[in-house]
Amino acid sequence: MSETVELTQKKRIVQERRKQSRAYWNKTMRKWHWISSAICLVGMIVFAVTGITLNHAGELAGEPQIRNVNTQVPASLLETLREQPTEGEHPLPVDISRWLRRELTVSIPSQPAEWTEDDVYLSMQGPGVDAWLTIDRESGDVEFERTSHGWIAYFNDLHKGRHTGLAWSWFLDIFAIATLIFCLTGLYLLYFHAQQRRMTWPLVGLGFVLPLLIAMFLMH
Repeated sequence: MSETVELTQKKRIVQERRKQSRAYWNKTMRKWHWISSAICLVGMIVFAVTGITLNHAGELAGEPQIRNVNTQVPASLLETLREQPTEGEHPLPVDISRWLRRELTVSIPSQPAEWTEDDVYLSMQGPGVDAWLTIDRESGDVEFERTSHGWIAYFNDLHKGRHTGLAWSWFLDIFAIATLIFCLTGLYLLYFHAQQRRMTWPLVGLGFVLPLLIAMFLMH
């Protein structure tokens, strides 16, 4: 009799521990689910919208706005330009960058320019923008061209991480990790409540099978 009572007590202890463990993980997953959703909420909205605009990029493309400027480096700065190494990749001199910023009213990136004996070429691409400038090292002639493809192209490039820089690259990594946590904790919560919601796994299966079937049979 005593052995039966002891066994029953042990079972109750085990069941109670299981309940506590389940309650702990349920609480923890809910916590991380809402934290990750808060972090990636705005990003998910932006990426969802730009997913649509990227899918219809040809239909939504705007008219490119092209700006072309021809000017000349002041004589006082030409010597600075000629003193630089003849070939290779290195940034523009600070004085030249400042003058270009004032003259062209654009931000001059600190990235290396391409130097040859005759000229300097600097690519200035950004999200939704293609831009470049060349400087003739002998005459000081400057040619600058900037092509803006509009706001839709800007956000499409943010989606792709095209010409967006290191900070945006870090943001994409953090956003991807937050989204992964959001999805995995959501999967756990689906599993936790699946018994009360019979359509849970059929819908999860549909979300997996549908894109797989499209990829296998409807792509050309």
